[in-house]
Amino acid sequence: GRGRPRRRSSLPAAMADLDAAEDAAKELLGIMEAFPRFKERAVDPLHPEGERGALVFRGPLKLVQTVSKLTCASKASTVGDRFKALLSRSKWVRQEELEQALDGADGLDGLDGRLAAYDPAREYVAVVVAALQRGPACWHQVGGGHPASIEDSGPWLYVLDHGTSRAGRRPGFSYTGSLRPYRVSPRRPVAEGILLPDYAADGDPRAEQAAPARSTPPVVSAAQAEKLRAVCRMGREIVDAAHRVIKPGVTTDEIDRVVHDKHMEFGAYPAPLNYHNFPKSVCTSVNEVVCHGIPDMRQLEDGDIVNIDVSPIFDGFHADLNETFCVGPGVTQKKKDLIKASHDSLMKAIDACKPGFFYRDVGGIITSHINGCGFAVDKTYCGHGVGEYFHCAPNIPHYAGNKAKFVMKVGHCFTIEPMINTGTWKDVHWADGWTAVTKDGKPSAQFEHQLLMHESGAEILTARLPTSPPLWWEEGAQPGAATPVL
Repeated sequence: GRGRPRRRSSLPAAMADLDAAEDAAKELLGIMEAFPRFKERAVDPLHPEGERGALVFRGPLKLVQTVSKLTCASKASTVGDRFKALLSRSKWVRQEELEQALDGADGLDGLDGRLAAYDPAREYVAVVVAALQRGPACWHQVGGGHPASIEDSGPWLYVLDHGTSRAGRRPGFSYTGSLRPYRVSPRRPVAEGILLPDYAADGDPRAEQAAPARSTPPVVSAAQAEKLRAVCRMGREIVDAAHRVIKPGVTTDEIDRVVHDKHMEFGAYPAPLNYHNFPKSVCTSVNEVVCHGIPDMRQLEDGDIVNIDVSPIFDGFHADLNETFCVGPGVTQKKKDLIKASHDSLMKAIDACKPGFFYRDVGGIITSHINGCGFAVDKTYCGHGVGEYFHCAPNIPHYAGNKAKFVMKVGHCFTIEPMINTGTWKDVHWADGWTAVTKDGKPSAQFEHQLLMHESGAEILTARLPTSPPLWWEEGAQPGAATPVL
């Protein structure tokens, strides 16, 4: 919480000034929090390493309001540029000199405790002082530093309303597990020359929604199949690149950066980026997240599991694949078993695919295997057709007894992507509108392959390569490629 002054005057004008000062001070303190490199770029250069004290910005009400307005309205994305007005009027005050510097300002309650408790190596104390007619008033907070891998950019904010809005404070929600949303970085730019989908600007995939493929599974031509193989090879290499950087201490935003940059290297557009306003280039689903986790500032911890879901667009065609990985050596056997069960249920379903096989029967194969492992199949989400469009017919539920339409035909291209939960199959959504988590807060795992149907069975377009990093049960052995069925 932030320190705030007591309201000692009942005069309307004085109260109005205090309210205005409080609004401006809180906006300034809030925007500091939204820039993860603020400590390193703004506070640390002002004082000797390890010295205790505070960054103090002081001025009359009009100045505080003006600096707050300029800083919050600025489009600058780096600390130095965004906080130029603030830093030119701020100074570092040593702890033992603060009492005299603040000159008995109202609102000092709690500041001594913050100064005594904060860790100068990874935190800072900021104080905003407004000179009012009733006397000086101050507001203060402890801010944190962040891993060096987090770039100097901002503001980092919390996502709300399916990506259509942002907030400076974590939204209230009855979280089902231990995971919480963290701040999300600004949207990464797409390199010039990369073909943009129709939703890149406004989030609305109009062409996909109007396509006949939404209701009838399209049949892929030989020429289109070659394009699908090319983009799916890109997707595989992108997932593998993300897998290689996963370890404790890495943020999911850093994974998004790796994935985004790999797309740019290939000249591909990351399909999740602004699709129905999703804010990032990859979905990173940690622990109890079933799917559609948004990359953010949270660092992965030893014992986590994380799913990476990648979907590049290249030359007019989509790839779609995902895998779940262990983070560090501390992953429990239960979580490992969950990951393996998800993978194996997918491979069993793929083995059954052939022309004339009912899409509705995929769910029975997956459910039979998963029930035998003691886990549950999430029923909310399904596999889908994919190719010229990110999502099209057919829909392929992963649970038994579903009513899915259509049978597999040569030339159909689709995904199977079972989401497997440790406990209940049911899920709920966070306030961001995207992140689906298990209703009981227990872990979930998922694997996804993109398939192309032939007379002899399903070709796994997104098959693992000899260079793919090993999954947990392959560690210690040479990784090998899955063999496509042609």
